[in-house]
Amino acid sequence: MKHGMEDYLVAENRKMDGHDLGLYAIFDGHSGRKVAKYLQSHLFDNILSEPDFWRKPVTSFKKAYKSTNNHILENVVGARGGSTAVTTILIDQKYLVVANVGDSRVVLIRRGKAKQITVDHEPQKEEEKEVVESKGGFVIKMPGNVPRVDGQLAMTRAFGDAKVKDHITVEPSVTIEKIDNDTDCIILASDGLWKVMSNEKVAECVRGIEDGKKAAEELIIEALVKGSRDDISCVVVMFHS
Repeated sequence: MKHGMEDYLVAENRKMDGHDLGLYAIFDGHSGRKVAKYLQSHLFDNILSEPDFWRKPVTSFKKAYKSTNNHILENVVGARGGSTAVTTILIDQKYLVVANVGDSRVVLIRRGKAKQITVDHEPQKEEEKEVVESKGGFVIKMPGNVPRVDGQLAMTRAFGDAKVKDHITVEPSVTIEKIDNDTDCIILASDGLWKVMSNEKVAECVRGIEDGKKAAEELIIEALVKGSRDDISCVVVMFHS
């Protein structure tokens, strides 16, 4: 890691329209921290201010991602600089709406078993490569055997990144999960964790821990022990503890 910390996170509770919301996010910046920092301060407000949020949450996430990115490209960052995003809204401890672009990830643990509920938007995936090529871009493997969009970006979806903006997209993958009595926790983390730990290993590492902060700290320590050299940010939300 040759740069300062470029990850930003959100973990807060909010009341809105009679509902209890838990807002959790990881923003993993690259080529600078401006985009990730902006997202930390503005993306949830933009999502929740969409007029159809309660009726059409999936559409609202997608609209807010797009409008936020347009503002970023016009006002926040120059040719370089971008960020992943994984945003989750927990509604009344019953439903979880999750959206992501890039390779930050959310894993849900149910009865001790891991279920990935985000999509890693990586250029080596055929469907993601096709999206890039349909926009006139290309994917090529660079030194280190890392496929990159236009030889530059190691993901196909991100905020910012004006140099390749015409060949990537900010449309998030969005899913809605029901939180039931068997749901143990959710884990959000940047790729500094996932590069060295599988979803199953992460589930094993937090087993028996009832405090979310302690679980996140244990995961970060384990990733460092395993040799992660990237920024690592992690949020763990425990249920029924």
